[in-house]
Amino acid sequence: MILWVVAKKIVTLQAKFSKKSVYNMMSSLTAALLTIGLLVISNTFMTFAWYGHLKLQNSGISTHWPLVVVILVSWGIALLEYCFMVPANRIGFAGNGGPFSLMQLKIIQEVITLSVFTLFVTLFFKGESLHWNHFVAFLLLIAAVGFAFLDTEKM
Repeated sequence: MILWVVAKKIVTLQAKFSKKSVYNMMSSLTAALLTIGLLVISNTFMTFAWYGHLKLQNSGISTHWPLVVVILVSWGIALLEYCFMVPANRIGFAGNGGPFSLMQLKIIQEVITLSVFTLFVTLFFKGESLHWNHFVAFLLLIAAVGFAFLDTEKM
């Protein structure tokens, strides 16, 4: 009797996860990983665009550059950021067949932004350090991601 129930469950699962749905799961995973990878690259460029000029100034490289030149250099770097951000959002957006809602995309992007920024600051600005409140903030961000991915339809 138990074997009959187990066999019936296996047949049901096989029907549920046909080759097409396994392909869809894999393509969804690929789209998710590609989206996250592109977001990491784009946020790396954006962090350099926003804060890299401060490191250049501290190093004495751009100390005497006019502000307009600093703005144009940062803008050029930001253009590269958009070259990765726009495809990431298009690939990842559920409305285009991707795995994420707009809210999920935004929250993922914010977590990536703060992670990239933290890495940037700790590597390039030696005077900055992480404290307990920064770790608590990161935990709250992880909680935000968790809440954004809750399936409210099933609640």
